[in-house]
Amino acid sequence: MTKQNEMNISEVLNHLPHRYPFLLVDKVISIEPGKKIIALKNVTINEPFFPGHFPHHPVMPGVLIVEALAQAAAILSFKTNEELPTSDSVYYFAGIDRARFKKPVGPGDQLILEANVNRVLKGIWQYSCQALVEDTVVAQADIMCILKEIKK
Repeated sequence: MTKQNEMNISEVLNHLPHRYPFLLVDKVISIEPGKKIIALKNVTINEPFFPGHFPHHPVMPGVLIVEALAQAAAILSFKTNEELPTSDSVYYFAGIDRARFKKPVGPGDQLILEANVNRVLKGIWQYSCQALVEDTVVAQADIMCILKEIKK
């Protein structure tokens, strides 16, 4: 049982369509629907990208840090709308602005993912996001996402 504003991995799986090896959120630490989410990604040496990025100095790719932020933002959107993902829709990136990578992330790090809702207009969600390891900002970006129906 989790606290009311936390989500364990089972609840995360209910709120995201992603699965291994592309699920990049392990836990939600806190969530304020319509406002903010703080989530956690435990970065382990077993990640499928480390053998190739880079074998001599494993570094989590920046694009995957941004993807982890987008997944946290998706959970926030679904919780805000009191919805769950379905097989009839997909949550897409619509834009990434001002992405900055300030420090490498590697095995053993706990990535804290923060996303704040800036605006929702015509189904497009805009967020300001940052990723931290301990108290150090390692990445930040403004992202836009949209929930689209899948035409079958």
